[in-house]
Amino acid sequence: MESKNKVAFYTLGCKLNFSETSTIARGFTSEGFERVDFEETADIYVINTCSVTENADKRFKSIVKQAQKGNPEAFIAAIGCYAQLKPEELARVDGVDLVLGATEKFKITDYVNDLSKNDFGEVHSCEIAEADFYVGSYSIGDRTRAFLKVQDGCDYKCTYCTIPLARGISRSDSLQNVLRNAEEIAAQGIKEIVLTGVNIGDYGKGEFGNKKHEHTFFELCEALETVPGIERLRISSIEPNLLKNETIDFVAQSDIFVPHFHIPLQSGSNSILKLMRRRYMRELYIDRVEKIKQVMPHACIGVDVIVGFPGETEAHFLETYHFLNELDISYLHVFTYSERDNTPAAVMDGVVPKKTRHKRSKMLRGLSVKKRRAFYEKQLGTTRTVLFEGENKEGYIHGFTENYIKVKAPWNPELVNTLHQIKLQSIDDDGLVRFSFEKELILR
Repeated sequence: MESKNKVAFYTLGCKLNFSETSTIARGFTSEGFERVDFEETADIYVINTCSVTENADKRFKSIVKQAQKGNPEAFIAAIGCYAQLKPEELARVDGVDLVLGATEKFKITDYVNDLSKNDFGEVHSCEIAEADFYVGSYSIGDRTRAFLKVQDGCDYKCTYCTIPLARGISRSDSLQNVLRNAEEIAAQGIKEIVLTGVNIGDYGKGEFGNKKHEHTFFELCEALETVPGIERLRISSIEPNLLKNETIDFVAQSDIFVPHFHIPLQSGSNSILKLMRRRYMRELYIDRVEKIKQVMPHACIGVDVIVGFPGETEAHFLETYHFLNELDISYLHVFTYSERDNTPAAVMDGVVPKKTRHKRSKMLRGLSVKKRRAFYEKQLGTTRTVLFEGENKEGYIHGFTENYIKVKAPWNPELVNTLHQIKLQSIDDDGLVRFSFEKELILR
């Protein structure tokens, strides 16, 4: 019997990329390929790229080398955001055979009939204006939770961001299709779904640049809560100007949506927010945090922030630092600004030296550790629900509470993908929380 061609995947970047990789992988499986881990020997290696940070760009070459080590004769394909923005650059990387842009990546199996190595990478990319259709995706089988893509692209024009260039205009999945995907995920026994997209608060815009919202993000949340078999729904990241009171109030009374919000800020200085062309000022951000804490005092709030943006003086940075220090938030995702081709910020005056950028980044990362610790300490003694992960990490099993507190217990395979009520007891040296079991497995 003829053996199947083996395919392996590596994903860089965001939850959205993970959802798309998983969908593309299922396409390979349905075509008769066997999926294997990236560390194993494969006939095809597919690398889903990211271009949000400079580091993600640099990692690509080392991942290609890793694939070549696994099989020097393997066919290597690059897809994703970096592949759309810099296709020729990726095609020149030694070992790369195929580069697919934003519209082609979901048709990758059409391009891999001939697995012969190419002297130069073959490029199939598009003008990003052609990326005006929507392909639904979700990740399944890779993790305890599933990432469900509900929206793609972005109509915002933030001066530092390449995502609109890499993914095109804002467009959404139909409500009917999102619900169908959610039902498929629930049928696999997965307990938690994370809603993901480029700008999910903008959910509802149709295909082909139709600016009319067929449904709102709030209506999407309402509909998803009725899908049987889902224990938890988590909102991955939502712009502060699109996070409405009705959504916050809905999450506060929901048994399914969890009290965890990740809200990009980018800067605590209104001057820098204007240079970034963000669609809010810091006062709106304060209002959103206060509203969440008013109705959900135990809610976890994560923040994205960029340091070293052109024009950011020491005074601007300290304004951001003190703003975040005083805000009732739980953790930070800190990004060190890096210049991106074809963005307005790349040619702005007031370039911040890289050494200064890294120093500021280090200060905010330290603040994040303090914020997370303070949030965890406030939660000690409370009863929460934990969903356990599937990995044995040095003899421990980890899990996350509904409000995103990371806990640990001695490894027990029977706990994998189960929900339990626990009482949070103490914080370990590694920053994770120990607990005691309150009740047996929750069955809704």
